[in-house]
Parts: sequence; structure tokens; C-alpha cells
Amino acid sequence: VDAFVGAHGRIEAGQLFQAKGFPYTLTDLVGKEEDASAWRDGYFVTLRLSSSMYHRFHAPHDCTVERVRYFSGDTWNVNPIALKRVEMLFCKNERAFLRTRLNSGPFAGQTIALVPVAAILVASIRLHFLDVLFHLRYHGANPIDCDAHFNKGQEMGWFQHGSTIVVLAPPGFRLASNLDTGSQVKMGQALMHGAG
Repeated sequence: VDAFVGAHGRIEAGQLFQAKGFPYTLTDLVGKEEDASAWRDGYFVTLRLSSSMYHRFHAPHDCTVERVRYFSGDTWNVNPIALKRVEMLFCKNERAFLRTRLNSGPFAGQTIALVPVAAILVASIRLHFLDVLFHLRYHGANPIDCDAHFNKGQEMGWFQHGSTIVVLAPPGFRLASNLDTGSQVKMGQALMHGAG
């Protein structure tokens, strides 16, 4: 995904930040029905797709999407100003939770989560592997169990407009050294590495 790096860091006591001084919890983001223990004490990276950017997102590694959970919600703007004004914004907006399992390399079997978060004018999230249009009035299956295989870099889905993706990784990963809030990353650029 081509995006701007937002808040990023360690997930401590199940807490992440949308901006300095604006925390939210893993449970609020992924839902109390999901077991979020895999990411406690792990890492997160927030990626903001501006309205002028490429609005598609890709597999960060060879992986299998095992489950999707959709959350209907608001469509607050997700720009930096809103992130410093609206508490728990990502947990209020429409979003999808994608639980993925890595398929290759030294971290095969580890669970990574992607949370595409919709924004103003973007009340729909599309995933290539599901014949479902998620939108504010969606009342279909939830969660949806999946077995969708992706190669690293393969397109997984898209937004109708700019938005945000929160990436969650378990302990054993570390953030890439070149991640700085506000910097731009390009599709294929590493966000995290193995800690070894």
C-alpha cells in the first residue's frame, strides 16, 4: 500500500495510539469476540491513505486470511487533525478485521492482523476473496471464516476513497528502523522485521 505512516509502536497492556495522547484498545478495535492475545506486547503500524493515493491494499507477506469480521460504524475523517480531536476514532468508524496466518519464512504460522478502517465518503470496503460489499447497512454473515491464500504483494482489497489500515504483529517482530510518523511508504516497503 502507498501510504503515510501514522502512529506506530509497541502494543502495551493491550493499548495502541491513534495520535499522541489518544489511546484505544485492541479489544475495541478488533471486537470483544476476537481473541486479541496474539498481539498483546506486539507492534502496530497505522497507515493513512490520503484521497490522492492508490486506495488498494496488498498482502504484507505470503499469508492465508482465516477470518474476516465487519464492523458497521461512522465515517469520520481520519486525517491528522481528526485523530487529535475524536477519541477512539478507528474503533468508531466502519472497519473490517482480517486475521491472517503467515505461510512461509521463519515466521510461518504467526498471526498478523490487518484492519482496514473506512473514512469520510468511504462507507464501503471491498475484499477480492469475498463476494460481499461491506457497507453501513450490511447484515450478512459475521464473522466470515475464510481460507484465502495470498502471495506477498498480491492485492487483497480496496477502498472507494482514502482511508487507514492498522497492521498488528505479535511479539517477535520489530518495527523497521526507517518508520517515522508522517513519512511516506510505498507498496512493498518493509514495515516490520523479525527480531532475530
